[in-house]
Amino acid sequence: MSKITAFTGSNSQTSINDNLLQYALNFIKKANVNYIDLKALDVPMYSETLENSNGIPEDIKNLKSEIKKADALIVAVNEHNGAMSAFFKNITDWLSRSDSEYLKDKPIFLMSTSPGKGGAQSSLEYTTNNFKKFGGNVIHNFSLPSFEENFDENGMTDKYKAHLESLLTTFENDL
Repeated sequence: MSKITAFTGSNSQTSINDNLLQYALNFIKKANVNYIDLKALDVPMYSETLENSNGIPEDIKNLKSEIKKADALIVAVNEHNGAMSAFFKNITDWLSRSDSEYLKDKPIFLMSTSPGKGGAQSSLEYTTNNFKKFGGNVIHNFSLPSFEENFDENGMTDKYKAHLESLLTTFENDL
């Protein structure tokens, strides 16, 4: 059985991208999913001085180990000014310092949502390019626009649900 590691690049306690990710994981039927809450990690803001004096944080070493053990990743990213959040950029900075190919050949399903009509597509593009630098292979991406209009306590509207489910089924079957 395949192993998928999933996480959200937001540090918000009320992250709509985490809501999207948790919903999407319900469509994974065959693989074991390991959800990691990045907010729980003890990771200082990256600096070369800090790295030289203290080394790589243990939580980053553990996260890298979980990424390496996974057959694939499902990642939800939020958008701040057209890019991934500073919180998630910091996580990727630390990961890349510990191993510049920490995503080598790793299949990745990347998703995002936002309150606006863009669905955080700029962040998807930015994150796809960032992941490629470290060897990652973004196989599929999914963007849900206008979160409040297309997602509620019952889940996603039918217009987007079928598309997301189809993409995730294909992703999972190709592992």
